[in-house]
Amino acid sequence: MTHEQPPQREEPWTSLQSRRMESKTKMKLTRCGKITVGILMMVIVAVVIGLVVYFVAYGKTPFYYHTSFKVNNIDYDSKFAKPYSDEYRSLNKKIVSLMNETFHGSKLRRQYVKSHVVQVSRAKGKVIIHAVLKFKSFYKNNAAKYWDSIETILYQKLKGETGSLLIDSSTFKFSDISMPVAENLLNTCCGQRTITPSGNKIAGGLNAEEGEWPWQASLQQNQVHRCGATLISNNWLVTAAHCFVTTNDPKEWTVSFGLLLSDPQIQRTVKDIIIHENYHYPAHDNDIAVVHLSSPVLYTSKIRRACLPEATYKFPNNSKVVVTGWGTLKSDGESPNILQKGLIKIIDNEMCNSPKAYAGVITSGMLCAGFPEGRVDACQGDSGGPLVSADSKGIWFLAGVVSWGDECALPNKPGIYTRVTYYRDWIMSKTGL
Repeated sequence: MTHEQPPQREEPWTSLQSRRMESKTKMKLTRCGKITVGILMMVIVAVVIGLVVYFVAYGKTPFYYHTSFKVNNIDYDSKFAKPYSDEYRSLNKKIVSLMNETFHGSKLRRQYVKSHVVQVSRAKGKVIIHAVLKFKSFYKNNAAKYWDSIETILYQKLKGETGSLLIDSSTFKFSDISMPVAENLLNTCCGQRTITPSGNKIAGGLNAEEGEWPWQASLQQNQVHRCGATLISNNWLVTAAHCFVTTNDPKEWTVSFGLLLSDPQIQRTVKDIIIHENYHYPAHDNDIAVVHLSSPVLYTSKIRRACLPEATYKFPNNSKVVVTGWGTLKSDGESPNILQKGLIKIIDNEMCNSPKAYAGVITSGMLCAGFPEGRVDACQGDSGGPLVSADSKGIWFLAGVVSWGDECALPNKPGIYTRVTYYRDWIMSKTGL
């Protein structure tokens, strides 16, 4: 049967509990001198703690700057446009090393936080580097104070020794940039997470951690979660076509991001819903759609996009993949408030088409994932959500879209996903991505 709403794990999700320990200390002071000293020490400690709290919570004001320059000895390659490519990663590493060397050896070493190449453009066959720099200060409203120093230090470096990079300093540009835009650029790389879950052990349905699956979105109709979706750019989501069988009117749908359904970090309305032209309910073929947001989502450390694989990308059989969503914990069961995650494996289509499994109904546009014995699966309410796979560098790619299956987590009935590589060209034709 088609999961009208995204699939989820069979086993109940675990709750996290915290403990608070309290201790009491009793003091007896018999002399006024000791009382005075004791009070004085308490005041000093309170002041110190207050200052520490102030500087930690309020004092470190971030400043962001954008810089660009041409590198004359690096020929432009189209692979620089793909932030997961070896070419881009190697170039970014060189530029970041140069920036680190520049500022770690300067008077601003304590203010410098990080840098990142956010775009590589082309000029006369050579590359133009666009990088964002992040600094922090204990004093607010100091962007102007640091501007001249940062610009001067960086320009002098680019004019001098830059290792293997032959930089054209005459093309150097420098400007400040607002925090939301800067953070969006710093987090623009697809398939990357800012957290590494402790142990990274995923079983038959466990609570996710905040920021662990930053591309997960909830498609909601009348403020009620109906399906999952995957963020693939600031403006676009990938989901399942069958999510819109009841209605595909964009005005009836909203999108939310965040770990908890009850406490979304960001919400957006929908501008357009594009369903595959050859999808015909209740058939399962071509079960894919893209959703265009009314206004862009700016990336943060907790909201990021998944990488779209090339059409030729191969996800090996038996490789580990992760499915996420807010679907029911078992067939016709309860739906969780907190995002769930399940670790499963890709199953060969031939095995999935065996008589004891799905008996030949699995097509080349579908992907099977789960375990022969069941145990872990997507379920109602997970439809449209992501099935992702990490490459050898830890970059996460969208392998599948939760589509259908016989109930949830049954033996020999793994979950069936829309194979993203099969529809990669279709996604490109609709989104330009």
